[in-house]
Amino acid sequence: MIRNNNSNNNNASSSPLTTPTTTRTAEQTPQVAETTRAFISAFVAGTNAREILDTYFAADAEIHEHGPPFARSRLPFLGQTFAGRRRRPSPSPSPSSSDPPSSSGGGGATTTTLDDYYALLSATLVFKPDAETIPPIGAFCVDARKGIVTVRARAGFESVVTGKGWREEFVYVVGFEAGEGEGGGGEEGMEGGEGRGGETRKIKRLDLWADPLSAWIAVGGEDVDVGVGVVGVGEEGKGKKEKT
Repeated sequence: MIRNNNSNNNNASSSPLTTPTTTRTAEQTPQVAETTRAFISAFVAGTNAREILDTYFAADAEIHEHGPPFARSRLPFLGQTFAGRRRRPSPSPSPSSSDPPSSSGGGGATTTTLDDYYALLSATLVFKPDAETIPPIGAFCVDARKGIVTVRARAGFESVVTGKGWREEFVYVVGFEAGEGEGGGGEEGMEGGEGRGGETRKIKRLDLWADPLSAWIAVGGEDVDVGVGVVGVGEEGKGKKEKT
C-alpha cells in the first residue's frame, strides 16, 4: 500500500479519483515520471526498503498513507506522517570511566521515520503485485512544473497474521524536490528534470490513498466480502471486491 500537506502538493489534499491517459514519447516524458516509475518498479520487485529510500527519497522526505487514526490499532502505518530516516548505528569508542552515561540510547528510539513506515507496512501486510500493478507511464498524471506525479495502481494484499487477502486499486501522489527553475519559470522547473547541481530530483513527499477498510477487516481475521471497501474503477472490478 502506499500518499499532502507540503506546499508543493496542495492539489492532492483529497484522494484523486481519475488518472488521465496521455501518450508521450521517451523524449517527452519528464524525469519526475521516470523516477516515479523506477521507484514503484523497485517496490514491486521487492527491493530492500533501505535501498529504495537511499536511492529515490530526499533525506528529509515524508510519507503519509491516509486513513482514520483509530485504524492504527490494526494498521499502524496509517494516518500519520513519517519523516526523515532512521539513524544508522555508528561505531563508538569503548566507554571509559570519564565518559558520561548515555540516556538517549543513541537517539534511535523514534518510530516515525520513513524506515519505520516500511517496517510497519511489511510486518502487517504482504504485497502481492501482478502484471497490472504498474500502469504504462503514459497513464501517469504529471505536473512537471510543480514536480508532482499521480499514479493509480492495483495489486493484491494479504494480512501477515490472518492470511486473509483482497485486491484493490490505490493512488500514489509523489512530490519531488524543487527544480532549479521552479517558481521562476526556469526550464528545469518546467520540464521536471534535473534539480540543483545537475542531480536527478528526489522524492520529497509521498502521499497514498488505498483501501483501509478491507485491510482493517482482513487483519481482524474476517473475509473481505463482495461490495466492501473501495471498489475497482475498471469495468472488470465495478461493484465488487475480489478475494485472494
